Amino acid sequence: MTSIVFDLDGTLVDSAPDIRAAVNRMLATERLAPLDLPTVVSFIGNGLPVLVERVMRLRGLAPERHEELTRRTLDLYSRAGAELTRPYPNMIATLETLADAGFALGVCTNKPEAPARDILRALDMDRFFGVVVGGDSLPVKKPDPAPLHRAFETLGHDRRLYVGDSEIDAEAAERAGVPFALFTRGYRKVPVETLPHAFRFDDFAALPGFALHRA
Repeated sequence: MTSIVFDLDGTLVDSAPDIRAAVNRMLATERLAPLDLPTVVSFIGNGLPVLVERVMRLRGLAPERHEELTRRTLDLYSRAGAELTRPYPNMIATLETLADAGFALGVCTNKPEAPARDILRALDMDRFFGVVVGGDSLPVKKPDPAPLHRAFETLGHDRRLYVGDSEIDAEAAERAGVPFALFTRGYRKVPVETLPHAFRFDDFAALPGFALHRA
């Protein structure tokens, strides 16, 4: 049997609108101007603390307030993290196909584990996944390979595939020694050709064929 682990933001779901909303609510409490969506998308990928750090730097907020404003942003996000977030087209059908075919599925994300699980429940996706490793589940985050190792070890199968959308995911897969499938419609910041990958796709309907061929 093969285990497939997915990134969350920019891979399974387009969550940037809700992340932007939480960031802008935090900025509003500081009487600062909101950020547009492309700016927030450019900050996504390394986890919430790094995102908040980038927002603070852009808006000139004092670095010593980082912990406080990260907590505030997480609280605001946790209250409404799935209002604007949507699964990518054909993704639910793909998860159903993979689960019916016997694949063991998991999630490894740099988003904190609690809001990641909240989003999966809100979108009725939690039923597919045997493990969820978040950005705070271990002392390290992707691209460190440890979170990926944790996810795959929990699922417990030797044949493995990681699916993500970014340079962070590509590096994590390479360091973990796991084949990588690149979803090209996510939050990637570099050209596709610069990222090591075994397969790339822009429609989730294409993923089962590749996974079944490898199984």
